This record gives sequence, structure tokens and C-alpha cells, in this order.
Amino acid sequence: MLRFRYWPGAAALTLLSSSVLAQQNSLAADAAAFGAREAAENMDLSPDGNHVVYVGPGPNRISVVFVADLTTGESKPILKSSADPEYLSWCAFAGNDRLACRYNAARNEAGRLVGYSRMIALGTDGLNVKGLGPPSSVVRQFDGSIIDWGPAQSHTVLMTRADGDGLGVVKIDVTTLKMEVVERPGPSAGGFMSDGEGHVRLMEIPEVTRNGDPTGRVRYHYRAANSRDWHMLVDYQKDDFVPLAIDSTIDSLYALKKIDGRFALLRVKLDGSMAAEEIAANPKVDIDDVVRIGDGQRVIGYTYAEDRRRTVYFDPEYDRLAKALSKVLPSLPLVQFVTASADGSKILLFAGSDSDPGHYYLFNKATKSLGEVMTARPELAKRTLASVKSISYAAADGTQIPAYLTLPPGSSGKNLPAVVLPHGGPSARDEWGFDWLSQFLAARGYAVIQPNYRGSAGFGDAWLGQKGFKAWRTSIGDVSSAARWLVSQGVADGNRLAIVGWSYGGYAALQSAVTEPSLYKAVVAVAPITDLGKLKRDADHYTNNKIVADIVGSGPHVEDGSPLRHADAFKAPVLLVHGDMDGNVFVDHSRDMASALRGAGKTVDYLEFKGLNHQLSDSAARTEMLMRMGALLDRTIGH
Repeated sequence: MLRFRYWPGAAALTLLSSSVLAQQNSLAADAAAFGAREAAENMDLSPDGNHVVYVGPGPNRISVVFVADLTTGESKPILKSSADPEYLSWCAFAGNDRLACRYNAARNEAGRLVGYSRMIALGTDGLNVKGLGPPSSVVRQFDGSIIDWGPAQSHTVLMTRADGDGLGVVKIDVTTLKMEVVERPGPSAGGFMSDGEGHVRLMEIPEVTRNGDPTGRVRYHYRAANSRDWHMLVDYQKDDFVPLAIDSTIDSLYALKKIDGRFALLRVKLDGSMAAEEIAANPKVDIDDVVRIGDGQRVIGYTYAEDRRRTVYFDPEYDRLAKALSKVLPSLPLVQFVTASADGSKILLFAGSDSDPGHYYLFNKATKSLGEVMTARPELAKRTLASVKSISYAAADGTQIPAYLTLPPGSSGKNLPAVVLPHGGPSARDEWGFDWLSQFLAARGYAVIQPNYRGSAGFGDAWLGQKGFKAWRTSIGDVSSAARWLVSQGVADGNRLAIVGWSYGGYAALQSAVTEPSLYKAVVAVAPITDLGKLKRDADHYTNNKIVADIVGSGPHVEDGSPLRHADAFKAPVLLVHGDMDGNVFVDHSRDMASALRGAGKTVDYLEFKGLNHQLSDSAARTEMLMRMGALLDRTIGH
């Protein structure tokens, strides 16, 4: 049996202040605390297990790469983004003293918003920065992706790269940039997968029209070990087969495959036999991923989400470790093994809960000790956060809709002002765990319900349906039923209901105000879709235009389901929020909606952020947004 001991403060990083905001009830304090960006994102462990690298917030919207010594606790900033327009997405170790990082940005080209990304390598001291993409003379939108991190101290990675001939794979030294072609570029390849041992074993081939536009269907080819010949694995299909990982220790591919309308997990031999074994299936939800430990190391389990996210470990060692951790960290049941040192002796993990934003820990197998590396959101460390409860409610047709209910800490849970918070996507879902937006609302005294309406992903094809657009009436009806359930259960005061949403959730908030104009006293829509026809037209100059057109469809539902075309139906005041560099939903959606509402004589407040994308990844911007949102809710449904 494992016995743990803690390292009290052994790795308390010094760069980030440990001070926290005192528990306060002012709107300004709540907005600042919950609007602050995470202190660490996409943390990675060095091959020797002695350092971590992560992306943290700098001043304003700047993102900063930090390297921390886990022995001394010292954390140093080594790289920062310009913030206008670049932001750093992640960095990872390509050797103990070398990093590979990706940064993203967007720019306007002839009136069109175009996203791009670049890959760079640099030392852990921040020096010797080099680009990993093709020569600067090659016009490109994306540099490619690292598909194999190579041996621990080799400094070589396998990376997909595109040139004028198509997509290929190169082996590149991240220090010297010495390069070897592994797969020659070809016009048909859309992606590759390695076995983690330096061998490219899987190739994705997207189907395209005569004009070169993707249809959304793909096929896959594989290689047997020690062979250069490609063999058909799966012919052209759409969303029914999803490769996840190749485990070289058993020469097999783990993949998701639709069985009876839900994703099951298969293990397929890559020895020429293509023998497939069903590893896991769930009658209620999709199996959604596998868990592997370390770069290219073996697969140790799989995941799915019912009322809560679950991980099943078929690796005995990690199954025992997960059970032991659940006893050591009983208040942090959401445990993820992030990565491990090259020899597997040290494991970086993340643990959180519904009422705890989470903490990074390092587990040392040799000493059986567990030390906290850092907390994800230090601004919330001394606050009492709300608990989240899994519930279900009946839709108008009697269908039971799964949802999550968050009540203000210390409240009676009765006759409260309440907020319906539909998720984005629509082909996404809410899960049990920490959510900064719902926690902000609960801290302000509001009950919050998050419905996984029909159109949500993760519950199988029948539930996903027409993705919330063609069948928007069903999705929006389920959202409205959530509000009525709150009232019927005595949780909410029927005269103090509001709706808040982001992306498709913002669309759902606006469209709900069209179909049920008297139900809500306030509407907040962040980066919302406002016109389904415009959503299709926005894709006209992009390669995914046919895919978007198919998702949205044609017919009366397009006009009926576009809140922009029904501004006269609104009764409640509206707050719109958008970043002008949003490549997911163009900013014109909110600009046009604000104009239409003003033209119809409605009450609307529009907040636009220059230089920000769909996520609004800026603490100051998020704080301002929460201030405006909180003021509107306090004015319309608050105490």
C-alpha cells in the first residue's frame, strides 16, 4: 500500500505572489478575483523531473513562459508575448535544457480575419531562440505540429510541416535545426501519427471536392512495424472513427468508433491483421479519450463523463496510485496525470473539484512523497466557493435533461434570483468541476443552472441531433425548460430570472429572449452568433465553407432562428460582449445585433475589446466584463 508524505512548501514558486484577496462582497472585488486568468496553464515536466515549464499571465494581456526549479522553488520568466497580436499557447520540454513553444495570432487580410501560428525553440534560459517552421520565404498559415518528442536528451522531434507540395514530416534538431525528411510532402495528407518511438505509423487523408474544399470526411492508412508501405485502415467516413494514440509496447492503435450511435474505445493491432478489440463502451455517454503517461509512453486508461468525469485505469500501477491519491486528496476528486519524467519516477498531476480551481502536484515514486507545485488560481485561495450538484429536469416533451446546479455558498437554496447558463459549442457539454463564470455568479448570490440541452456532445448521436442549428427549437426549448424547472422546485423566484451565455451559449441567450421575451429580466451574450445566414456567409472565403453550410442548413429555420432578425421581440435589457479579433464568431455579429436593438428602441449595452479573440484571455477585460454583467444583474434581478 502506498504511503504518502507531503513536502510542506517544498515547491512554492516565488515569482507569483501568494497573497490572495480577502473575502469580500463588493462587485469590484468579485470581478477582479474571478476575472483573473489562471496562474499556470499547460504545465510540463522536464525529462529529469527537476523542472516545470508553464504559461502564466503577465501585465494586461501579455502571456509569459516561466521555468521553475522544483528543488529550490524558484520560478523565472524567460519569454513573453507581444500581446498585440500574439499570445503564447504552450511550451514543452524537448530535453532538460531546451523547449519547444507555440504562439498564435490573427490578422486582417483584405477584410478577412486569418489566424496563424508559429513554432519556436529556445533554451530554458530564454536564449538561442530559433523558428521551427519552414523558411520565412514560404508563405504559410501554420508551421505544423510536433507528433513525436523523441528520446529524452536527443533534442530531436518529429514535426509535420507544409510547403508548396503539401504536408510532410521532418525530424528536426531543436538546437541546431539540422533536419531530415521522414515523410515527403504530398497534396493528399492531412495529418500523421507517430508511435512515440520515432516511427510514423498513421496517415490521415481528408476528402476534398474538385475545387479542393474539404467535405469533412477522412480516411486513414497505417504502416506495420519496420515497413514503409501504407495499408488502408478505414475508408472515407465522417466522425465515426477517431484515432487517439499508438502504443508501441503492444503495437496497437487506440481509437474511438461509433457503435449504436455512441463512441466506444477500440484497440486495433497494426501488425497487418487489423484485429480489433472493444475495450470500453458506455450505454449513456461516449467514451471520449485515452490517458497516457509521458510523451509517447504507454496508454494507461480511458475517460468518459456521466454526472462526473471518470477515468478507468487498466494499468495496475496507476490504478493503485489513483486510488491512493483519492485518499490523500479526498477533497480534490478530479485527478489528472499530466505527464511523467523520462524514467517514470516522478509524475506531474493536477487535482481539483467543483469548489476548488485545482493544484499542480509532483509525486516522487522513490520517496512516495507528494508536493504541491502551485495553485491554479491564487486569487480564490481564501474564498468559500460554491458546490455543484448534478441534477436532471423534464423538457417540454418529458425528456430528462442532465444539468448542473450551483447555489450560492450559505444560501437557503430557495426563492433565489437565478441565472440560466447554457454552454457554447453547441457540440460541447458542461461537466462537474470548477467553472469561473458560474462561480462568479454564485458569489454574487445567484443560483446557476447549466443545462446539457439536446445538441450537446458526449451523449451520443441521437442527443447531438442537428447540432443546435437546424434543430434550434429543441435546443432552445430545453434551455427555457431549465428556467421553469428552477421556479417549479422553489429554487428561483420566477420574477428574477436572467440568462447568460458565451459563443453558442450567447446565441442561446439571445434566441431564448426572442422565443420567451417575458421569461428573463436580463440577457448577457458574450461572442454570440446572432444570424445563422451570416454564419454561413462568414465561411464563404474559407476552406470549411461547405462544412459550415451543411451544419447550419437552409430553410425557414435560418431566419426564424436568427435573433438579429427579431430585435423587435426583445423585452429584457441586453449586454453584448465581443473581441474584435474573434476568429470563431466574427465581431460583426455583436455589432449588428447592438445596432438592431438600438434601432428597435431596446435597451442594449455593447462592450467591445480591441485585439482580443473568442476567449477574451485578458484579466482586465474579463474583470470589466464581469463588472458590467454584475451591474446589470444586480439592477434587474439582484437583491
